[in-house]
Amino acid sequence: MIVSSPGRICLFGEHQDYLGLPVIAAAISLRLTIKAEKRDDLSVTVKLPDVGEEDSFSMEGDLPYTKPADYFKSGINTMRKDGFTFSGGLDATITGEIPIQAGTSSSSAMVVSWINLLVQMSDQKAELTPEQTADLAYRAEVKEFNEAGGIMDQYTSALGGVNYVESEPEIKVEQLPCNLGSFVIGDSRQTKDTQAVLALTKDRVLDLVARVQRERSKFSLQETTADDVAEIEHLEDEEKQLLFETIANRDITFQGLTLLEEEEVDSKKLGTLLNRQHAILRDALGVSTQKIDMMLDAAMDAGATGGKINGSGGGGCMFAYAPDSAEEVLEAIERAGGKGYIVHVDRGSSKDE
Repeated sequence: MIVSSPGRICLFGEHQDYLGLPVIAAAISLRLTIKAEKRDDLSVTVKLPDVGEEDSFSMEGDLPYTKPADYFKSGINTMRKDGFTFSGGLDATITGEIPIQAGTSSSSAMVVSWINLLVQMSDQKAELTPEQTADLAYRAEVKEFNEAGGIMDQYTSALGGVNYVESEPEIKVEQLPCNLGSFVIGDSRQTKDTQAVLALTKDRVLDLVARVQRERSKFSLQETTADDVAEIEHLEDEEKQLLFETIANRDITFQGLTLLEEEEVDSKKLGTLLNRQHAILRDALGVSTQKIDMMLDAAMDAGATGGKINGSGGGGCMFAYAPDSAEEVLEAIERAGGKGYIVHVDRGSSKDE
């Protein structure tokens, strides 16, 4: 059996979903693939030749976690909580095109593929909706380890396409009809600590919100305006600016939604919004790097209409929107020291054979 799932880029709402704010993300044509065969016993072996690793364990009895991000076990544990059973193990090999630990959701694509595979190999052989697959993957990847991420990665990889995703007051996913053409991803090849960056940025904003709510019980990031923030007197200028920029980032997402609800998108307007969002991520949150900024500048000089850092930041990838100049932008990004990939919007997780 072969199962594959796409990576993703976050078009709008970077560093927003874990705050309960909406995001817009697109599945991309770089995929992670799992090839597997069922075993008669309860042994599980997983080979990861791309990173030179291998994992093995028995599915018999409880599966305690023995390392960080022990996703193969957490996938099984999460499914067992929902009533799935397994009378046989499996031998699996995982390969992928998605840059690893670079902000394009390689780990979520792996967990989504793993869940999709386990569903097929379970005793129930259930047919899950993409939303059900995404929920299982989110719980296995984030909830089981109390990590800082939101739901964007798992839902985008499971569903495919371009998605507007709300997580509060309840999960809502709307697939958008836009035709976007080519993007160019640039991997800076700078290592990053995703959980550390997410936790730092998340905690800074949530701490501010909690402090404001002690004075204004109805304050919320979902409803607050810039004028509301301007009236708060007990915050330092830097703290007030962080709230201003968080709200500006939120509002850019809604402007992006208006653009992407149309089949034919104004590429210049989309590029301008991407650039505005990157400026917030760079200047207010401080999650960009000098190399990524150089790669974005090179992409713009080569004809991209806009772009931004992708993922948690502190390294990893950027992307540029280049519907009419993808090859030129790819070459410019690589001259600036990045590894480039031309991508388009892709389908969600699928059983390929």
